[in-house]
Parts: sequence; C-alpha cells; structure tokens
Amino acid sequence: MTRYFVHTVPGSPFARSVMAMLGEKGADWRIAPLVPGQHKAEPHLSRHPMGKMPALTWDGGVLYETQAILRYCDEVLPGPVFTPATADERARMNQAIGLCDCYLFPEAAGPIVFQRVVGPAVANLVADEAIVAAAMPRSHVIFAELSRLLGDRAWFGGDHPSLADLMLGPELELFSRAPEWAELTEARPNLRAWLARIEARPAMQAVVWERLPALIASQLG
Repeated sequence: MTRYFVHTVPGSPFARSVMAMLGEKGADWRIAPLVPGQHKAEPHLSRHPMGKMPALTWDGGVLYETQAILRYCDEVLPGPVFTPATADERARMNQAIGLCDCYLFPEAAGPIVFQRVVGPAVANLVADEAIVAAAMPRSHVIFAELSRLLGDRAWFGGDHPSLADLMLGPELELFSRAPEWAELTEARPNLRAWLARIEARPAMQAVVWERLPALIASQLG
C-alpha cells in the first residue's frame, strides 16, 4: 500500500482536511511535521513553491493546494466518494469550496481565528480587537451565504459528505472556539447542526488539534 506524507505545521485547518480525507479513505499516511517558519524554506519550498501548507508526497509524487489534493485522493483512493453525482450538487459543492478558499479563510477565519484562538494558544498573543471588529461585517456576509447554500440539507454536496464539507469543517471548527461564533451562527442554526455532524465523523475526530501531538508520537514510534 502506498504511504502518503502530509507536510504541515500541525494545527493547520487545511492540512486537517487532507488528513481527514486520508482517514476517510483508509489510506496509509503520516504527518511530516514542520515547525513554524520551515514552510517558508527548503526543503518545503521544493514541495510547495509558495511556502504554504499542506503538501502531500508519496512514492516520488508531490502535490500541493488543498483542493487539488482532496480531488486527487477522492479520485485515486478506494473508499467512500466525496464528489457528488449530479451537476447541481457538484456546482453547490464547488461554490462552497470557493467561498472557503477565497473569502472565509482570508477575510473571516484568518483574522478572527488567529486573533482569538491560534495566536493566544501558540504565541501567547493578546487579541487585537480592532482586527476582529473589522472582520465581522464581511464574516456575516460569508456566513449568511454558507447558510443559504447549505439550506435544509445535511451536507453541502447533498445527501452525503462532500469535498466542501471536508474543507469547511476544520475552518469552522476552529472558528467555533472564538466568541464571535455565537453571533455569526445565532440566526443560522443549520451551520451549527452541520458542524456537529461533520465533527462527529471518526476521521475528523482523529485529527482534531488537541490529538495531533499524540498522533505524531505514535506515527514516529
């Protein structure tokens, strides 16, 4: 069986999406942990020339960009399929993925989650309230559109979890640790219920932030 390596600073929500996908597929995989800063230098730049995370390697193969990795794994690995069967469902899934990459992370989760969750936990930083406040109006727009796309469905791709669910889950799980989550989801209970569903999946639970140190230790052992 091919062994896959996920090169990332542990805790990256994008890497968690990839790890969850590999878990869902029953693949043989390992975390190749980086410390902050290593992703901006060699040898990681040879895997991802933009110095971002994650990168996936296997048997001489190298792939970066979370969307590309998830789509590749869904296509080549056996197990459950995360690409919807109909054009309408795929379009909705792709819209949600676009929202995640282009708007949710850079304009909402990036500033708010870093100020409220990541910075305090990793570097003992005090949140900059001005940055959080400035990100909230746009966050409401993004959350409203995610809620609309989900509607009364169980998943963003329809009746079954999709690539969009695997991408959005880690982003919104970290967001749910910030106090702003309550305001952003108060009128959008479908997002709260959806997050509980995606986070209950064993493949997601296995790679939640707090479990990564023990997982890395077990893999290295």
